[in-house]
Amino acid sequence: MQPNYITEAFLATFITEALAEDIGDGDHSTLASIPLNATNKARLVVKENGILAGIMLAERIFHFFDKTLKTEFYCKDGTVVKKGDIAFSIEGSARSILTTERLVLNCMQRMSGIATKTHHLTTLVAGTGAKLLDTRKTTPNFRLLEKWAVRIGGGGNHRLGLFDMIMLKDNHIDMAGGIEQAINRTKDYLRAGNKNLKIEIETRNLEEVKKVLSVGGIDIIMLDNMGLAELKESVRLIAGKYKTEASGNITEETIKDVAECGVDFISVGALTHSVRSMDLSLKAY
Repeated sequence: MQPNYITEAFLATFITEALAEDIGDGDHSTLASIPLNATNKARLVVKENGILAGIMLAERIFHFFDKTLKTEFYCKDGTVVKKGDIAFSIEGSARSILTTERLVLNCMQRMSGIATKTHHLTTLVAGTGAKLLDTRKTTPNFRLLEKWAVRIGGGGNHRLGLFDMIMLKDNHIDMAGGIEQAINRTKDYLRAGNKNLKIEIETRNLEEVKKVLSVGGIDIIMLDNMGLAELKESVRLIAGKYKTEASGNITEETIKDVAECGVDFISVGALTHSVRSMDLSLKAY
């Protein structure tokens, strides 16, 4: 379940920087109150129902900081959990457990909240043929972990960043002088640089859909903030020539109706930009 963008180098960098941010010149609360050789046990208590995410990351954080810590996991990433479940236990240096506690909880709570929301929305569109995707509306320097959580919850990743796909949005089109200019310049750019990137272009109405179809040479047409009737007509006009993606203010109340319009993908920024973290707690025992 670990995607290829979650590399060992990325994890080492992320954990190093996150621990440095939190610890600074020392965890003085722990250093002051806990004897050097003290040992203890703790366990992660789930305090609400949902989908657990960040288990693999938690193990990496504990062992990155202190290889002598002993962990026992009772769940894995993607496990459906309920209030009162125990996700894992940890044993070893009390100082190490206390110093890593907050980073583990911060990561797991946010990732589990995203996975839970993603899982819920994927169940709403089940059977429609539409695939739920995330967006770039992510937390700076936490994006890859948020996108990993979307995958754990059953969704898909759109693009990782500005580098792995061409996305011509409304501002690109307007600043380029129109749809035709934006597409043609993009194709020239890719040819000149010998780059093989998919091209997606945003459309805001049926006229723009027709214009994209007349120019051609793209891979995906985004149908942005369209009503259901306009979405259905756009899908009919595109007729499978290009993949389609619905986007813009899609909620759990509307997502199934949008999916039933026949789009291939539905992107939801709320998966990452406004999700509520899951309540988890690490308790000594």
